[in-house]
Amino acid sequence: MVFVNYILLCFIQSMYYYFFMFLASSVFISPKCLCLMQVPPLFLDVSPNHFVLDMCAAPGSKTFQLLEIIYQSTKPGSLPDGMVIANDLDVQRCNLLIHQTKRMCTANLIVTNNEAQHFPGCRAHKNFSKASEIELEPPISQLLFDRVLCDVPCSGDGTLRKAPDLWRKWNSGMGNGLHPLQIQIAMRGLSLLKVGGRMVYSTCSMNPVENEAVVAEILRRCGGSVELVDVSSELPQLVRRPGLRNWKVRDRGIWLSSHKDALKFHRFGILPSMFPSGRRYVAPTDGDHKNENGANVNSEDEPMEDPMISTDDWNEEVSDIPLERCMRIVPHDQNSGAFFIAVLHKLSPLPVIQEKPSRRGNSLTKRDEIQEKLSEQVTECNNGVELNSEDAASEKFSEAASEADLIEKEMDETASVPDPCNTDDENDSEKAKLLVEGETPSGKAVGKRKLQIQGKWKGVDPVIFFKDEAIINSIKAFYGIDESFPFGGHLISRNIDNNHVKRIYYISKSVKDVLELNLLVGQQLKIASVGLKMFERQTSREGTTAPCSFRISSEGLPVILPHITKQILYASPVDFKHLLQYKAIKFMDFVDAEFGEKASKLMMGCSVIVLRDAKTSSEPIQLDASTIAIGCWKGRGSLSVMVTAIDCQELLERLSARMETEKGSSAQENNVEGVELQDMNGIEEAERSYTTKEATND
Repeated sequence: MVFVNYILLCFIQSMYYYFFMFLASSVFISPKCLCLMQVPPLFLDVSPNHFVLDMCAAPGSKTFQLLEIIYQSTKPGSLPDGMVIANDLDVQRCNLLIHQTKRMCTANLIVTNNEAQHFPGCRAHKNFSKASEIELEPPISQLLFDRVLCDVPCSGDGTLRKAPDLWRKWNSGMGNGLHPLQIQIAMRGLSLLKVGGRMVYSTCSMNPVENEAVVAEILRRCGGSVELVDVSSELPQLVRRPGLRNWKVRDRGIWLSSHKDALKFHRFGILPSMFPSGRRYVAPTDGDHKNENGANVNSEDEPMEDPMISTDDWNEEVSDIPLERCMRIVPHDQNSGAFFIAVLHKLSPLPVIQEKPSRRGNSLTKRDEIQEKLSEQVTECNNGVELNSEDAASEKFSEAASEADLIEKEMDETASVPDPCNTDDENDSEKAKLLVEGETPSGKAVGKRKLQIQGKWKGVDPVIFFKDEAIINSIKAFYGIDESFPFGGHLISRNIDNNHVKRIYYISKSVKDVLELNLLVGQQLKIASVGLKMFERQTSREGTTAPCSFRISSEGLPVILPHITKQILYASPVDFKHLLQYKAIKFMDFVDAEFGEKASKLMMGCSVIVLRDAKTSSEPIQLDASTIAIGCWKGRGSLSVMVTAIDCQELLERLSARMETEKGSSAQENNVEGVELQDMNGIEEAERSYTTKEATND
């Protein structure tokens, strides 16, 4: 019985822990071991006007951090010129990424679901016939980025502290198997980087095969067009160690010092790029590795040398690349996790490498299948989940890697290599033109349960520019949106049928340019989420009878608030608090009778209630980042709050904190005034006594 009680107690404690972690993630509180994962974006040197690509973004902490940097110097009601594209291959992790970044309420984010190593460059070629068919030509002809964050999938051995289960499943073959994929992703990131741009390559692994070996290989392939930046003077409080210039590769119980050793022990899955020099050793063709029938001898069939043989007398390779400029963060230096960071600067276009054009289409090559299976069994360094592979699986991956090519150098600088993502049909130009114009690609009625199609991506909601002038004009007239707010061409929907649009999203100019380019090239980007939810259709009975059936969403209210001139009221702290507490109040029950009278005169439909200070009585008030406003529905006899219960509770806490601050400041001012008055009285009394004393002496 005691044992059962102990088990129940442990279960309850674990539930409390997970509940606390859930609440912490909701307000973006992370443990100390997770703080290191937010270091790589700090070395990107992001500005508000930069186009940033996060190639492997899930679960979204780094993307959130990049968005915060972009919005740092942005005024309320305006949007930065830059944007962030957050990409992740896994659909479920993509949904987690959308959930995490949703709290940012941004119109400068696109979440995509493409392969990082094949991320489309969306280049509109000169011989692209679609360019002449679409009237609205985007201002950009190719998708290039000022900054690229390349936080690649890795074996995750640097997260062993927060995920101790990795000890049972980790093996060296995981890093060896991921090495080609990491090179592919890094090379693709450099090809999408603008000249003069900066890319950060990072992993949460301590294995040099996944770290320095990848950096050395991409520098060799790029020649002098990319340099490794020395950032040792940045973030001086961060305890770090320099990168390694020499290392050995471990494969199935043996240490290998060079590619020659790999061939000596018949480890044909070990690639030359895994070693410091990157040199390939070509074995002499004397038939040493042939059996009597002339067939290749497998390493498992032929007895090899003792795997535990000492290799101290072997000549170790040393890289001639300044890999000491990389950063290694180890757990025991500052009681954290492990991390590897390398900062790369693109000096010139990448060298043109002539290769056979390869069209993947919907089929995968053998190499892609191997890497896809491998990526499913390893952890992404962002979340440190468990690794689902064993030693036997490691051997298979090590052998299978020999059958795969190193990397397809898909660079947008090479005009001879066609874009692999360009698998459009002949009618795609007409479809793209209709999508830009906000019309459906076909005249057929769209059923409610019909599978949504986004270009060539089936099962994904389409991205359509919303251009229903009747609805747009009714929204602008109802809320009195001024002309300074960029409205036309910045609205999109995710429903192919304009008659059943439930939500209208707002996008920034930079996102608008990317979407137009994506439509122009046949929707190569598989977009999972884009835009800020600005308006939502009110489907209730009162909503259908209101002059405008679209209400302003809570997410989009901070952006459009400075531009609203109608359906807006300013409430005192008492009435604002009552609205949050009781959710619905009749007009005659407001403490401020004048406010209740103004509320009754509003048109039926959505209205915005702004909190004004107790001292401020003039309307309108000056809006800033600290302004608190909520959306309400003006009914026939009452005003109802259109905010979720969780948001209401959060706003009540903010309101209470503000009221306490105002009370404290007012009390302090009263004390100061009292002290000044007392000092003045003391001065007057001193003057009187001094005058009386002089008169007595006379």
